[in-house]
Amino acid sequence: MTLWTWVMVGALWAGVAAAEPADISRFVSDAGADPATSVVLVQRLSDGHQWSSNPARAETRFVPASTSKIPHTLIALETGSATPETVFAWDGEERFLESWNQDQTLTRAFQRSAVWVYQEIARSTGSETMARWLTRFGYGNADVGGAQDLETYWLRGPLAISAQEQVVFLARLTQGALPLSPQTYTDARRIMMAEQQGERVLHAKTGYALRGAQVDLGWYVGWVDAGAETHVFAMNMDLPGFDAAPERQRVTRHVLDRLEIFPRPAQEQ
Repeated sequence: MTLWTWVMVGALWAGVAAAEPADISRFVSDAGADPATSVVLVQRLSDGHQWSSNPARAETRFVPASTSKIPHTLIALETGSATPETVFAWDGEERFLESWNQDQTLTRAFQRSAVWVYQEIARSTGSETMARWLTRFGYGNADVGGAQDLETYWLRGPLAISAQEQVVFLARLTQGALPLSPQTYTDARRIMMAEQQGERVLHAKTGYALRGAQVDLGWYVGWVDAGAETHVFAMNMDLPGFDAAPERQRVTRHVLDRLEIFPRPAQEQ
């Protein structure tokens, strides 16, 4: 990016920080979630306007869980350790989800959130390189810990990121402001596409963190392209267990529907 572009990007974020986000806690409540133990943050990129259900929680860092597969995938693509079609051979070990127990391409591994594939990528890439890229991305605290954390730093820490930082990172990704090649951007958009409705395209990733004695944590982050306008979003919420994991998408989709950014499927109306 040119110096002028960086100046403009910096000015945009400064304006966002100074502006009070519009309150959407009622939309979260309408969806049956507690605004006190969750946050949905949405930003319109054309003018930086934000909506938030819990501004204080939006600034609180949590482990990113599988939402970190977004930067993880970018690193794999950019360093050449994988292409969208690269096949990762299943080692025969039975894991948590049946969909993980087979060979995976990078695309399928992202869409199925196959942890073992990303652990393999992390091992082959190494802590130093992963940390360097996360720092370049401005991704949360960019802390991958030591060698003992290489396969779990995004699940148990020390990597941590806030909803606000997720939105900043995703905005840079959608605007082409990360230090990535055009091919990486093209491949990443294809891998991360979740749903399309007419000209509106949803790119997204879930995350789920087990937190021991605490309640679990769910994430849902991404962006919606709609013609000339793009909205980025990040949500996280406390969850009582994995059976409640679908609440991440349901609550977020309800908010995006109410903001007329991305309609919910007819069966959810």
